[in-house]
Amino acid sequence: MTYCIGVMLDKGMIFASDSRTNAGLDNIAKFCKMTVFERRSDRVIVLLSSGNLAGTQAVIGVLNQRCAIGDKAANLWGARTMFDVAMLVADAMRDVERRDGEYLQENEIGFNASFIVGGQISGEPLRLFRIYSEGNFIEAGIDTPYFQTGETKYGKPIIDRVITPLTPLADATKCVLVSFDSTMRSNLSVGMPIDLICYERDSFEVQMRRRFDQGDAYFTALSREWGEGTRQVFRELPELRW
Repeated sequence: MTYCIGVMLDKGMIFASDSRTNAGLDNIAKFCKMTVFERRSDRVIVLLSSGNLAGTQAVIGVLNQRCAIGDKAANLWGARTMFDVAMLVADAMRDVERRDGEYLQENEIGFNASFIVGGQISGEPLRLFRIYSEGNFIEAGIDTPYFQTGETKYGKPIIDRVITPLTPLADATKCVLVSFDSTMRSNLSVGMPIDLICYERDSFEVQMRRRFDQGDAYFTALSREWGEGTRQVFRELPELRW
């Protein structure tokens, strides 16, 4: 299992992903699930992946290979819009599925790879997409300013209560990290390191990027104070009158 989230705000975007993968209780590993395509003053594209590790890595590999070949019409460096980016990612997913799908089905394993794709290309506003394993996708908007993949249910309540398009980047970043803390407390299949990017609108450069590993001082303090604050608020709730 995994947990990834992309948030689109008026002032910028937040992307975060955990790094735990598992193929059983005794086969747990760490792999980065965040991929960044950055060309300063032109574009920042962030991909968050979830699903079968071999499938997601194959899709990222296809995208990187197509960027290296140099055919601008068919790679992320030449995409004119973020919609084109989403289409290119979907095409790569379908190409991998066509190649591997039959062999996976023979072993009763389906192709399982999905992505959150967001960022900004010069001349366009911020855009955020959720691409499903079939290759179809939806785009975030005013009513739905964020997308999650993987183990979403534990981190969703705090996001729903706090984040709106007007939320400052600093507050949204804390909220996203709290959602990871809540998820990891309730599900062992999600774990550190956590990769985090905070992108400022129209900067066309990733200036704020962090990785939080086990024992990170800031994350530990955030988790402790959130827990203490929650208990304090709970104690101050009005008593039920029977």
